[in-house]
Amino acid sequence: MTKHRHFIIHKPYNFHSQFVLETNRKTQLLGELYDFPKGTMAIGRLDKTTEGLLFLTTDGKMSERVRAKHIEKEYYAQVDGVVDEVAIEQMKNGVEIGIRNVKYMTNTCQASRLIPPPEFLPRIVKIRDERHGPTSWVSIILTEGKFKQVRKMTAAVGFPTLRLFRVRIHGIWLGDLKAGAVVEVDDFGV
Repeated sequence: MTKHRHFIIHKPYNFHSQFVLETNRKTQLLGELYDFPKGTMAIGRLDKTTEGLLFLTTDGKMSERVRAKHIEKEYYAQVDGVVDEVAIEQMKNGVEIGIRNVKYMTNTCQASRLIPPPEFLPRIVKIRDERHGPTSWVSIILTEGKFKQVRKMTAAVGFPTLRLFRVRIHGIWLGDLKAGAVVEVDDFGV
């Protein structure tokens, strides 16, 4: 019987959530951060510019369990402008976004403004100057995961995402895990 291995990682900015990229372009991949065993896969990818909590496993069945509809994923998004209650309510009730040129209504979710804002280390690439106006942070908790969903949701309500972190999957939090850090675990508790 094969003993599967599971990992928790803080995916840094500008890394792809995969191990092989079908392009000649030079880009950073997760395999550069740790000597993962053959067959390791990301569970629920994060796009290149999204940071935060990512699970990796060698067990396809574990991947299915983590991606199940009842498993919550929590994101903290820094948005352009001071997000208001109208926008928060719209996101909670579902908004229309586009997925590969098809309109999609997001499921209801939990959303709230984060006051005070979270304290993350500055990003390697500066987002913008304060002279461009204020920003604010929101927490969005989803049980679905469409392509760039959080970014599309905040944009749909008039507050484009500037920086995005996944901070929680089910009962596991990113906490103070440093960018690029990898922790091997027995399982993910799902």
